[in-house]
Amino acid sequence: MLEPLLGSANSERVLMFIFAREAGYAREIARFFGVSLTPIQKQLEKLEFGGVLVSRKIGRTRLYTFNPRYPFLDELKALLEKALLFYPEEQRERLIMYRRRPRHPAP
Repeated sequence: MLEPLLGSANSERVLMFIFAREAGYAREIARFFGVSLTPIQKQLEKLEFGGVLVSRKIGRTRLYTFNPRYPFLDELKALLEKALLFYPEEQRERLIMYRRRPRHPAP
């Protein structure tokens, strides 16, 4: 849907995933959309270099989120929110449903 505007389908996938779930890492995004890992990694790096995303390492995993200092963040989120309405209902529900296993409490 936003591919012509953003320049690539992977850019749309990355931004939509992070918008819907507030954070994500490359393998998780690639698995969700059923695409190769390398293009997703390259897109994440490109968006981080452009200041749209920021990342932090958690163990060996690099977690990406939106950069709160990005000047067009509100406008970008509004665009993604509207685009999400046009996604097929099943995919929209899968994107929004965010379920992770709870951490085990320390003994």
